[in-house]
Amino acid sequence: MHQLRLFFVALQFFTRIPIPRWVGFDAQWLQHASRYFPAVGLVVALVTIIVYAIGSLLWTQSIAVLLSTIAGIYLTGAFHEDGFADTCDGLGGGTTAERALEIMKDSRIGAYGAIGIGLMLALKWMTLSSLPSTAVVLVLLVAHPLSRLAAISLVWRMEYVKADGKAKPIAQQMSNGEFGIAAGITLLPILLLCLTGLLSVLSVATGVLFAALASFWLARMFQRRIAGYTGDCLGAVQQVAEVAFYLGVLAVIAY
Repeated sequence: MHQLRLFFVALQFFTRIPIPRWVGFDAQWLQHASRYFPAVGLVVALVTIIVYAIGSLLWTQSIAVLLSTIAGIYLTGAFHEDGFADTCDGLGGGTTAERALEIMKDSRIGAYGAIGIGLMLALKWMTLSSLPSTAVVLVLLVAHPLSRLAAISLVWRMEYVKADGKAKPIAQQMSNGEFGIAAGITLLPILLLCLTGLLSVLSVATGVLFAALASFWLARMFQRRIAGYTGDCLGAVQQVAEVAFYLGVLAVIAY
């Protein structure tokens, strides 16, 4: 029952979905709820898949992909997209760690953020639209939990650098066991696709590799520029890892 509460707390924190009243709330639960961040990704994936499937019946694939993306953004309250844009502004405009953190804290979006999120969403739309129709459903099922695992890997291995912030409640050090739970949840859809042959093992492995490399590169940049991570950095890693997975799968399928 406690684990179910932690899942619902994570669902409430990262999406707009209301949770049952019986769940209750304890601030300390947030520290351990991040283990279910990939499970929240599975929920987001299912919603985006349903919207895509319905859209595909009525319109072209590109429109269905766009509607699916809009549904995911609405469901999460643009939580991760906002973090990506703020990270672009902070690292693009800040020459020192202090200045970068100051810019990232500003709620206004600047040129780097606007250009960055525009290009990110365009790349996501074009990549998904370029995949075979059935493959879109499959990659969504993997990319959403995988990209969220990539994000919480920062919580697992890096230090939170702000005294406060929107991610502070979950920014406590994750134990190996907690990260193992998150990794296990992420592995489930990957095994499903590989064992059933719905997607080739090579395409899935390439997508995972692209996502891992992109996340590692961002983590190194964050460590070098601000000596750790912020909540905005988590959003940035989620967005980049998601689109990197799509690009990896497409590279194999297109070849």
